[in-house]
Amino acid sequence: MSASTPKKNSFFGGAAILTLSVIVVKLIGALYKVPLGNILTDAAFADFNTAYDIYALLIIISTGGLPVALSKMVSEANAVGRGNQVHKVFNLALSAFCVLGTISFCIMAFLPQQLADLMQDSHAAYSILALAPAVFFICPMSAMRGYFQGHAQMTPTAVSQVIEALCKLGIGLALASAFKKTFEDEAMAAAGAILGVSVGCLLGAVYMYFCYRRHSRSQPLSNDEPEDSKTILATLAALAIPITLSSSVIALTNIFDNAILMWRLQDALELSLDEARALKGVYNKALTLYNLPASFMVPLTASVIPHVSAALKVKRRRQAAQISETALRTTALLAIPAGVGLCVLGEPIIQLLYSSTDVEQAGWMLSVLGIASISVCFMLVSNSILQAYRMVALPMATTVIGCAMKLLVGYVLIGNPDIGIRGGAISTVVCFWIIALLDLFIIRRTLPRSLSLARVFVKPVGAAAAMGLSAWAFHGLACRAILALGVKLKTSIFVLVDQLGEPVLDELGKASLSRTGVALSVLIPIGVAVIVYFALILVTRAISKEDLALLPKGDKIARILRVE
Repeated sequence: MSASTPKKNSFFGGAAILTLSVIVVKLIGALYKVPLGNILTDAAFADFNTAYDIYALLIIISTGGLPVALSKMVSEANAVGRGNQVHKVFNLALSAFCVLGTISFCIMAFLPQQLADLMQDSHAAYSILALAPAVFFICPMSAMRGYFQGHAQMTPTAVSQVIEALCKLGIGLALASAFKKTFEDEAMAAAGAILGVSVGCLLGAVYMYFCYRRHSRSQPLSNDEPEDSKTILATLAALAIPITLSSSVIALTNIFDNAILMWRLQDALELSLDEARALKGVYNKALTLYNLPASFMVPLTASVIPHVSAALKVKRRRQAAQISETALRTTALLAIPAGVGLCVLGEPIIQLLYSSTDVEQAGWMLSVLGIASISVCFMLVSNSILQAYRMVALPMATTVIGCAMKLLVGYVLIGNPDIGIRGGAISTVVCFWIIALLDLFIIRRTLPRSLSLARVFVKPVGAAAAMGLSAWAFHGLACRAILALGVKLKTSIFVLVDQLGEPVLDELGKASLSRTGVALSVLIPIGVAVIVYFALILVTRAISKEDLALLPKGDKIARILRVE
């Protein structure tokens, strides 16, 4: 076994832990967002997401680059055994986090109405105020997450994410329902839902603090002389500011994009505020599902930077390139089929999850956004690779170009009466494919020649195309079969009910059968598509034995799957 193997296993072990936590968190999130989208009206759902957009921008400004910079500096110091340097870097970063968190909290807590008016959605003020504590608590929690990721320990981060999600689910849904019954203003129901996020951030921060105390006490004493505070802060700033600016570009673009969307709907299309809020709520429901594939890239982005950085620190450039290519290939294997699935089954998925909304409108947008979700995943992982190679300015440049196009295309299309709200989805596709393609071009031209984009893309694209075709075909077949069966069963139910003399039961039977039929028409083709895709990945050897060897128990997995 080579000396580099432990590092590789550490990378994929950490990624596996975070992947598991993301799966759990997203399942909890689905249990939260789906019923929430049915508890809240489309307009209230828009208020909820408006507050979240402001929160996301302030979180990125406060924590966007610092956790990555902290993780990178901790990882590099650990690689050469500098324990005192690690301790001092963390303490300085934590202080910076707390200052930024306090500033962000004050902005949301004392200016909620002004922020809501800026977003062209005056009803979102309650939600912005309810979310203010979250932006404070997440700052120290992010510092501690960066600390543990720099030590290649992903479990504390994973557990804290689950704590946040559970609080959001339990407390958020309970408060949303309670506020909806108690207050006449539907915007208060959105505020109740979002208050669960603040409680989750508080409890997650408390958990991370106890994990940090336990870990720091167990660390061996070190004799190294740490750098002075000024040097450390300068290094943190040099790494964090470009990353923060790059990340802030997207969050800031979302702020402008949503403000432009609301403005153009009310100005160019002459809709009322409530009509514009309702349309934005429909769009936000499609965006909720479109964001799911990108969330599964979090484990890769969190693990790529510290492990590639550590490999480069000890001059193992070939290992760094191998981890980078494997991360891109893993992204392709996950993102491409997920995006194709959303594209092919957009309307049926919306009908299953959000039947009370405008299914046709939201379904069309989800299908378009499915294509965009693929590019978002590649953008996230590509940015992490470039940042690990200290090319932090380039991702910011590509992001600015893509986001500028998004605002321009969105402004033009949303104001077109024949396109309207759908212009938001189209502009998203344009934006993120521009960014992803530029990032991949830079990676291909600047990183070692061992990086092959053909190995990354060709086989996953072919397998995903076949998978999408099978999903489309089986959805059509399932709909026809369920419809035929439904007609037969409804006739039988009608005869039985007529004999019982209670015609009202016929309507209940129809409603129940309709809901079941929709679920089957979505789940059957998804199941078939997964089988088709998995089989093609194995047959085409898109996953090699060498790739699996990098994973824990990879040799055993290769034998079970008969991968050569």
